[in-house]
Amino acid sequence: MTATMTRPAPSRAPQPPTPHRRTLCFEKPALHAGHRIVLYGPGGVGKTSLADLASGPVAGFDLDDSHAVLQPKNTRRIGGVESWDDLRAVLNGDGWDEVKTVVIDSATRAEEFALAWTIANVPHEKGNRISRIEDYGFGKGYQHVYETFLTLLGDLDRHVRAGRNVILICHDCCTTVPNPQGEDWQRYEPRLQSPSSGKASIRLRVREWADHVFFLGYDVDVKDGKGRGSGTRTLWPVEMPHCMAKSRRLSDPIPVYPNDPAVWNALFGAQSKKEE
Repeated sequence: MTATMTRPAPSRAPQPPTPHRRTLCFEKPALHAGHRIVLYGPGGVGKTSLADLASGPVAGFDLDDSHAVLQPKNTRRIGGVESWDDLRAVLNGDGWDEVKTVVIDSATRAEEFALAWTIANVPHEKGNRISRIEDYGFGKGYQHVYETFLTLLGDLDRHVRAGRNVILICHDCCTTVPNPQGEDWQRYEPRLQSPSSGKASIRLRVREWADHVFFLGYDVDVKDGKGRGSGTRTLWPVEMPHCMAKSRRLSDPIPVYPNDPAVWNALFGAQSKKEE
């Protein structure tokens, strides 16, 4: 009697699960949501003073310890914030009901908090603790800091959904812009982590997150290679060769004068008219 060989059934590739079905529904956008604003520029140009004129009451994280000198009139300084955990704990805590605008001064300093927290709490892939961002290995540390910083944007989104405006004040830096159509050039951008590879770029992620990225700079006239200026300032709400910028509402440069809330009137006034 000859034994019959039974061939095993061919294995089948696992099939993706059947997706859940939901009925299509429509909803109106949240008309009373706040604005996500990035305000950056050179030191001393008046970023903190301009944020102080935003819709109040204004609550400010004075991470750069500048309020003692500037003495902003309308901003209520938030005390006891000296670390990344402090910053997130306050943002997720109580007492925000009367606040209309949240200011983080500066997001550049907040990123330093995120870096310190990452080094102290995120171990190397081999399990050992590290003392420098470079100890994670090539490029890996930047990814860890990037993921840490994203939690802050999530905290701020909750305030935006509650109707509060959020202003991230940043210092500036000068960076080279890759140009596929010709020669590269330099421009001003917010001073936030942005590796040359483009990966783990907090700067680019914040630009995507924000409704408005405003560059506040001094007016300079260049002639024969020499710059001249009288100290006047302009806020740029749209992308220009010399600065990164964007806005979902504003399109024209706005002159900025001391104690003049024209920028906020232009921004929030447009919102008020639409809501009416």
